[in-house]
Amino acid sequence: MKVTVEDVAQAGRYEAHVAGTGQLAGFARYERGEGQITFVHTEVFPAFEGHGVGSALARTSLEEARMEGLQVLPLCSFYRGYLERHPEYAELAEGDPA
Repeated sequence: MKVTVEDVAQAGRYEAHVAGTGQLAGFARYERGEGQITFVHTEVFPAFEGHGVGSALARTSLEEARMEGLQVLPLCSFYRGYLERHPEYAELAEGDPA
């Protein structure tokens, strides 16, 4: 399944959609502050679990945070776990991601 991810800033979340259908598969809600983005909740809808939707959300949003020079505060347990499993994003985490 191919997933596209976009930042829907007016909703304060990244959204993952199934490519070709546009169907919403999940989202990662965030709050932005000065030089920082805080991920507060991630949800992948049951029909799309196990298809890489959460990973696509995390990867895209963390790459954008890196490009914008933002520190990441992972309050969401999914993001904390993702950062622990992907040391290539360690420099983005504000403090200890655990």
